Amino acid sequence: MWKELLSIFRGGHRPIDELSQQFKQMLRLAQEMVLEASRMYWEPTVDEARIQDIRAKDVQVNKLEREIRKRAATHLTMAARHDVPYALLMMSLVKDVERLGDYAKNLAEAASLVSEPLPDHPLTDELRQIRDSVENFTRETADVLEASDVRRATQLTTEGRTVAKRCDQFVAKLAQSDFKPSTVVKLTLGARYYKRIDAHLLNLLSSLIMPLHKLDYFDEDFLDKQRNADQG
Repeated sequence: MWKELLSIFRGGHRPIDELSQQFKQMLRLAQEMVLEASRMYWEPTVDEARIQDIRAKDVQVNKLEREIRKRAATHLTMAARHDVPYALLMMSLVKDVERLGDYAKNLAEAASLVSEPLPDHPLTDELRQIRDSVENFTRETADVLEASDVRRATQLTTEGRTVAKRCDQFVAKLAQSDFKPSTVVKLTLGARYYKRIDAHLLNLLSSLIMPLHKLDYFDEDFLDKQRNADQG
């Protein structure tokens, strides 16, 4: 579905093409927000102006979402029957990108909770590893969608689902730690927001490897077939 939508975008001759640049702009903006917020989270102090900049970008993302959904809804009322699935797909994708912006904003705001470095501890190191995975995932997703790279999307989906499990395991370990409450809160929120960012990136990639009616859903049998095909 995403491959066909992308071919429409590149065609430059239909009304739905106008959504292309707006969607790319929205996704890249959300990508910038996630990476900047993640950097801020790990700093002992954060300038309030940087948090305000993230919030301003979130407003831009929200405006783009509304504009794209409005255009897609308008297109649905006058589109040829074969165009309807693409408009529906876009309506779903922009919601996930909008949520990326929201969780980036949340992560940036969590950065200001504790005005000192996070403790030097194996649990902190584990969250740093989660951070690295989510940041790499964030960097790759836009490029993978642009290239319609089904093979890499499948690999990232497997990796992303592992990250989500690690986030849950991290919180369980954190509950047994002796960190002071403010540190526990910041680390818990970090794990939570990284997991949600990871989840919405997975939803975006599902547009490459799942049919429209299974968007945001991961069929284990289908993923196994994809992985076996790659290995073959």
